[in-house]
Amino acid sequence: MKFHPRRTIRALLPPLAAGLALTALPAPTAQAASTLTNGGFESDGTGTATPAGWSEYGDTGASYTEPGGHGGSYRLSHYASSAYKVETYQYLSGLTNGTYTLTAWVRSSGGQKAAYMSLKNCGSAEQRTDLPVSSSGWIRIVTSVKVTNNQCTISVNSDANAGDWINVDDLTFSSGTTGTSIHGADISSLAKSEAKGGVYRTGSGTTGDALSILKSSGMNYARLKVWVNPADGFNDKAHVLATAKRVKAQGMKLLVDFHYSDSWADPGQQNKPAAWAGHTYSRLKTDVYNHTYDVLNALKAQGTTADMVQVGNEINGGMLWSEGSTDNWSRLAGLINSGYDAVKAVNPSTTVALHLAKGGDRAGTEWWFDNAVANGVRFDAIGLSYYGYWHGPLSDFQSTLDDAASRYGKPVFVAETAYPFRLDSDDALTNQIDTTGELVSGYPATVAGQTKWMNDVASIVEAVPNGRGLGVFYWEATWTAVTGNGWDPADATSGNGWENQALFGYDDRALSSMTWFGHR
Repeated sequence: MKFHPRRTIRALLPPLAAGLALTALPAPTAQAASTLTNGGFESDGTGTATPAGWSEYGDTGASYTEPGGHGGSYRLSHYASSAYKVETYQYLSGLTNGTYTLTAWVRSSGGQKAAYMSLKNCGSAEQRTDLPVSSSGWIRIVTSVKVTNNQCTISVNSDANAGDWINVDDLTFSSGTTGTSIHGADISSLAKSEAKGGVYRTGSGTTGDALSILKSSGMNYARLKVWVNPADGFNDKAHVLATAKRVKAQGMKLLVDFHYSDSWADPGQQNKPAAWAGHTYSRLKTDVYNHTYDVLNALKAQGTTADMVQVGNEINGGMLWSEGSTDNWSRLAGLINSGYDAVKAVNPSTTVALHLAKGGDRAGTEWWFDNAVANGVRFDAIGLSYYGYWHGPLSDFQSTLDDAASRYGKPVFVAETAYPFRLDSDDALTNQIDTTGELVSGYPATVAGQTKWMNDVASIVEAVPNGRGLGVFYWEATWTAVTGNGWDPADATSGNGWENQALFGYDDRALSSMTWFGHR
């Protein structure tokens, strides 16, 4: 993440009450079968009120087929010029018990009270996935369920205001499961926040340990940055070691994010640590190895071995400029591989990730990793920063993520994302995102908007083919407005322009948006 005193350069909503769902269905129709019928909505042509193989309930005039499909000529749409509630569903029977996955391509105007796919009446708990807001590009979503009674109902639901719409197409229902393993957050700010008097509370207002509160909401992985010799003494080796003990005590996994700098390293700055200034390229390779090995070996020695390591942070233009710039790929490759070798020397099973801030830039991501591969760079996983208000629409994010996983045969994850729950500041510094014009369309700056953003991003990672989507890290969950814990480690008076994107509110209470950690 790049942080400045001012900007330089946008699934669920809280679970719907059962009364909102359209569950009072008529008896299953004679079309029930063990395979999905007409999943591409191609059987009927334009304007069909009830597509072949499907049934409808509610305001049925709002459910119909029309031209403009994802893969074929037609699609299912929900729309009406007045408020409506409708469900389009298909009952399947004769299923072999086991785990099944529904895949669908969707678009949505947003604004609905509810718009989701569900798998229900399957003998296990109903499984839902909200439709991400995407008015142009199609987005693939997946939902898995365990069938224990040889049947299941596939359901497309809208509880919408006048003019709201969804498009759904190319549904498949087959054996298999989905899910992600990383439901994480960067908590690099925590140690300094607490040292400066920061307090964290449960949603009900009880003071508690921030990590315990996050863990109780489902967080299972913590990300900690490490600087070489920061001016404020935080985010250094000693503080990473201390916080790592707390992380592992909560049963969480640990990602260590090496910035190879004394302060922020990001696409706009990759400054060498002062102690390494003037070193030759050969010496810099040794510096990278020794520093990486030193921190990770100390973590291992205290019983908190890193599970994943980033060799560099948002290294779009390389690292340790100018020697490690992408203007000289062979040298950049040597520096990255020094870090890789150090990680593996401490623990061969630790995952090494390379991290770019190009979550919506497929061409840029390809250019970077094609060069990396051509120059022999070694890595195990790809991490991308994706902030919707900077990096483009969700459909571009999905395209970039899917392409990276397929093109390089590596698992992918979101190393950083976030969304505001309000726009005003809790300190004197103007927030990075502070106007409605900067928001992603369909995602308001509310707790509900923050929740939906996180669940929709997580849904896209979950849908990466072949199980290569690892999950998501939220940035920066614990960075509330605490005097002395500003963005500049060299300036104790600097403020925080990010507190409106933390997962704790201005009253220090845990926000209900933490429920995103429970995403599959």
